[in-house]
Amino acid sequence: MNILALSGNVKRPSRTASLVNVIADRLQQRIDGHLQSIEIVDAAPVLFRALRADQLDTEGKTIVATVEGADIIIVGSPVYRASYSGALKHLFDLVDYRALSGKRVVLAATGGTPLHGLMLEHQLRPLFGFFNAITVPTGVYALEADFTDHQLTNPAVLERVDRAVEEIAAITPAADAAVPAAGKRNELAA
Repeated sequence: MNILALSGNVKRPSRTASLVNVIADRLQQRIDGHLQSIEIVDAAPVLFRALRADQLDTEGKTIVATVEGADIIIVGSPVYRASYSGALKHLFDLVDYRALSGKRVVLAATGGTPLHGLMLEHQLRPLFGFFNAITVPTGVYALEADFTDHQLTNPAVLERVDRAVEEIAAITPAADAAVPAAGKRNELAA
């Protein structure tokens, strides 16, 4: 089981990366799997060297292969101009349109106002619909006020995290969802 924590953050420290990591950590406690992380702040300089997938160098191909090889993707983005980050969009422009079919996805975002949470439904969910991926019903959206020193502290948001994790577990085949083990997190250096 390959689990990918994919954060569309373009700066550090990042509330978005923190949110994605909380979801990933709780999911790994629930479902055993090999966890990898990609933060766009690291990946974008590599990916922007190519405008098309056939122009990717070895580093870029590794990043795209990690996305395409994931069984579960936790994807989060800060809200920029009512959408996800352009650098995150560029990554998905490089992913083969068939590669994510049937993959399970948790959607997450951070933003400045409660209304920005609609980006999950109006931007991210359709993106993964295009890829024929399976997004769980519960998206996780957090405001700046839900964090203390870039760490998620709002119990209501943490409850949504747990609900999304349970929804992923419910659609993960029993053979894939072994008893949680002390899995390790691998940071994908871009």
